[in-house]
Amino acid sequence: MKQKSLIFQVWWWTAAFLVITAKQAPAQDLLSGKALIEALRQGGYNIYFRHAATDWSQQDQVESEGDWTSCESAQMRQLSAEGREVARRIGVAIRHLKIPIRRVLSSEYCRARETAQLMDLGPVTATRVIMNTRAAEFVGGLDAVIRRARRVLATPPKTGTNTILVAHGNLMQAASGAYSGEGGAAVFAPQNDGKFQLVAQLMPEDWERLVSLVP
Repeated sequence: MKQKSLIFQVWWWTAAFLVITAKQAPAQDLLSGKALIEALRQGGYNIYFRHAATDWSQQDQVESEGDWTSCESAQMRQLSAEGREVARRIGVAIRHLKIPIRRVLSSEYCRARETAQLMDLGPVTATRVIMNTRAAEFVGGLDAVIRRARRVLATPPKTGTNTILVAHGNLMQAASGAYSGEGGAAVFAPQNDGKFQLVAQLMPEDWERLVSLVP
């Protein structure tokens, strides 16, 4: 038990250090309202969503590689009915706002894949480049997981479009320092130096608020 406690403490302090050192570009005022709508319509952003609301009475049971892909509630925590509805409504709002989306990437976790699919913003590619940090030991370790996520956040979308990423709050925080509740999003602008800048954060309901600002 003492050994497990020590391992956890080392992991926690490593993760904390990585969050502290995750500043990718100088801070700036965040975009909101019509300015955010116009920016997203022009493209060039990576929009990172944490998966929508889940049923917290369920528990993740990851014992071997690939367990996280299960859509069985006895194996992994899944979206709740509310989460599924929220994911649909976010997608409807983004389409109404006429925000161009070219790529949709999701974590391999079922709750992330389902969120991305319900948003209905394009074909969904499940990938380990955006991975829950709690399964890091199966995919190269925490440092590798964070490096891969940062590389994706720093990758510019095709001109005039945006990329959607659907993954996990722990990865968002470890890779960027930003954090969101379930269904929330952080918008990142890739920089010329291979880094990225946080330019906006949104709660799930903020997308419908943005819709109310346009004809």
